[in-house]
Formats: sequence, structure tokens, C-alpha cells
Amino acid sequence: MVTRRNFLKNAGIFSAGLLAVQSDAFGFNSNIFEFPLKDFITKRPPLKERKFSSKAVEDTILKVKKQISNPELAWLFENCFPNTLDTTVEFEIIDGKPDTYVITGDIDAMWLRDSTAQIWPYISLVKKDPKLAELIKGVINRQTKCILLDPYANAFYKDFTKESEWKNDITAMKPGIHERKWEIDSLCYPVRLAHGYWKETGDVSMFDNQWKEAMKLILKTFKEQQRMDGKGGPYSFMRETAWATDGVPLSGYGYPVKPCGLIVSTFRPSDDSTLFGYLIPSNMFAIEILGYMVEIFSSKALKDDALAAEAKELQLQVQKGLNENGIIEHPKFGKIIAFEVNGYGSFHMMDDANVPSLLSLPYLGAIAADDPLYLNTRKVVLSENNPFFYKGTAGEGIGGPHTGVDTIWPMSIVLRAITSIDEKEIKACISNLIKTNADTGFMHESFHKDDVAKFTRKWFAWANTLFGEMILHTSIKYPHILKEIGN
Repeated sequence: MVTRRNFLKNAGIFSAGLLAVQSDAFGFNSNIFEFPLKDFITKRPPLKERKFSSKAVEDTILKVKKQISNPELAWLFENCFPNTLDTTVEFEIIDGKPDTYVITGDIDAMWLRDSTAQIWPYISLVKKDPKLAELIKGVINRQTKCILLDPYANAFYKDFTKESEWKNDITAMKPGIHERKWEIDSLCYPVRLAHGYWKETGDVSMFDNQWKEAMKLILKTFKEQQRMDGKGGPYSFMRETAWATDGVPLSGYGYPVKPCGLIVSTFRPSDDSTLFGYLIPSNMFAIEILGYMVEIFSSKALKDDALAAEAKELQLQVQKGLNENGIIEHPKFGKIIAFEVNGYGSFHMMDDANVPSLLSLPYLGAIAADDPLYLNTRKVVLSENNPFFYKGTAGEGIGGPHTGVDTIWPMSIVLRAITSIDEKEIKACISNLIKTNADTGFMHESFHKDDVAKFTRKWFAWANTLFGEMILHTSIKYPHILKEIGN
């Protein structure tokens, strides 16, 4: 079984040397709007080989393509936007309920984070497509089963009797779990998906007793990882590995944190271990989704005053911890949001491409895109003051420890565009992304800052679908931009 880490370890960086790749630099100051003429043949699987087809999605592809002047951009959108449905979903009815297993791409496992993010762009289309609505309800049901199996795990198998290659990790592994890395966002994303679907449709049919138990378990797990008693709680993790970011110090509990209301995240959304346990972007995401839980359990159809009150109390505790510890004074930029803190006054200043990140916070609803605090933070993470911000002859963007130095994640460029309030910046991001596909027709996990032909993960459905979401977002909010990018 391939894993994210072993995929990089065994395969290294894919070389696409036979591809006809642009030789011109495409940094933000280059002539980004000039593209050569090419022939673009669809990279989608034949219709009979697609995992799932949605008329609403196909109609959206046709509609958006008509708004796009650049043929390569139109080709990329057609390939990427439906990639999750085309290649990664397995839908069936189990015990009378829809069930949808969603792999991340080249790894046969379902991440709670990735599966939500991959399906998220389709929520706005469910009213036009009942089959698509059932598919998304199936994801919610599958995520419920995963959370009930183990709320501390980040990735699962379809078969809950299957054993992982990581079964010897020094943590409470059990069959059905691919990897057991505790990440706050793993429990945030399912709430985001459930809330988003509910708000779009008003449908509460999947919010049964099992789902409610999963929500209670999320609250319980968050409170355990506040570590208010000064101890580590029930979760620890160690692995025999040469990869430093796969290990957790001090018997698997991480470096000490001072209880303050914030929630410990042992790992980041990149699946790399945190340096300081209070990962601020993930805590801000938790504040947001706890508000969703309050809203859900205050509604007439799902009213539960006790659960709503419990979620609200926890939200206020995390918010207080954020206000007191998560906002720091940068010597050059002034007040900004920290990446990680420990409650003792120490902070870690960086940003990672994976979501939640500091850059992505407006996308998650955690802060307004024009908030001065966010804009100050954005200046830092999109500059040399972020050790994982890279600029080269092939482009600029944020990477992270997961893929090593000098690697940029297209995901970070996508989020830069989605969260931007500057049309020129949005154009530059889209133009950069066109040139980073290395003639493959898809987005990748990362590419080398000086050579787009050196990339990791040729099949990474989250990045593909997120790119499609960004183009769809642009077609609604800034349709003229899609006309203005050169062809």
C-alpha cells in the first residue's frame, strides 16, 4: 500500500522530461499572459470508466468553459473540476443508506480532510442533481463511521477489517485505520461538509443517531486535547522512521504546552508533526465549525440545547486562548496571526501549503479576506519571512516540510487566488497555475521552483478539484478575468 510519505520516499520527484514544458520564467513579474498555441485532448477517463457522472457537473463544465478565453485553461478546468467524481469515489447503498468512499488519488485510503475538500465544490450543484446529493450524503455517512471507529485517526480504509502497513506504529492502531495521526482539522472538515450540505438543501435525513454520536465524540476529543489538566490525554504517537516530521517527541505526546483553552494538534494537515502543539490555523477552523455545531443543534429540526451549549462553551474557550496566545507582534509587520504557539510565549512563524493554513483562513470562513490582521499575516507568509515561501524561474508560492525545500504546492497558489482581493494578483495566480501543469492537464502536489517538469504526485484529486473550485469561483465573482487571460 502506498502512503503519502512512502510515495515521496520511493518515487521521489516525478520527471516529466519528455513533456514540452514552457521554458520562459513565469514569476509574478514576468509576461504571464502569453501562451503558445497547443492542441488539447481531454485527459478524462472514457465515460464508461468514470466512477460517477453528474449532469449538473457536466453542465457546469460546459458553461464555465464558454467564459474562458485561454484554451489551455479551459482544458485544465475540464480535466480537473470533475477529477474527484471521475476517478476517486465508490458509491453504494449500505444498510439502506448511501455510502461513499473517497480515495485521495494515488493512495487507496480516505482522509477525512481530503474527502471533504474533494467533494466540497459540488455542494452548490446538488439541488440540480439528486444523484449528486445522494453521493454527498454518502460521504457524510462514511465519515460518521470513520469518526466512530477512531476520532484520532486521519485516514481510513473502506474495509474496516483491513490492516495498515503502519499497524506497528506506537499508538492505538486498529483494523480499518490507514494512519492514526491526530490533526484537529480531521474533525473540522466533516462538520463543514455536513453544515454546508444542510444549508444548501435543508435535508436532515443523514443526521441520525450515529451522526449525533460522532458530533459528541468530536466535542469530547477536542476537550481531551485542550489538555486542561496539564497532561497529554489518551492520545500519543510514535513511529520507527528516519523522517523527523513523522515522529513525535517526549514519548509521543509532543513538547509541553501550557493549558489556555486552545486545542493541541499533534500533526498538521500535511501529516507532518507540529513543533508547538497549538496549531493556530486549525484552532481558528475549530472555532468556525463549533459555531456550525451551535447553529445545527439550535435549529428546530435538530434542536439539542445541551449539545449547543457544550459547543458554544468550547468555542468561547478556544477563542479566548486564540486572543491571548495566537496573535503576536512581528518586529517588521506588527500584529499578525502565529502559525504555532505553546502557551508559554514561544511561537513558530511559517506557513504550510496544506489547508487549513494561515493563507487559507478566509476560504474556511475563519476571518474576512480584508481584515487588517489577516492582510498583515498574508504579507508575511507570501514573503521571504516565511521559510517555506519559494520564488524561482518556474513560479512562486508556499510549500512545506512534507515535500522538502524549493518545492511549491499549486494548492497554495490556488488559495492565494481564492483569498485575494486584488484582481491583478488573481490573474497572476491563474496564469502561473496554467504553466505549472507541465503539459499533463492536471495539478500536482508540488513542483520544483525552477522546473515544473519535476513534480510530485501525478494523481492528487484534492489539488485538481480545488483548482476547479477556484475557476468556478472566479467565473462567478470575476468573470472578466477568465476572458482577459491571454490565449
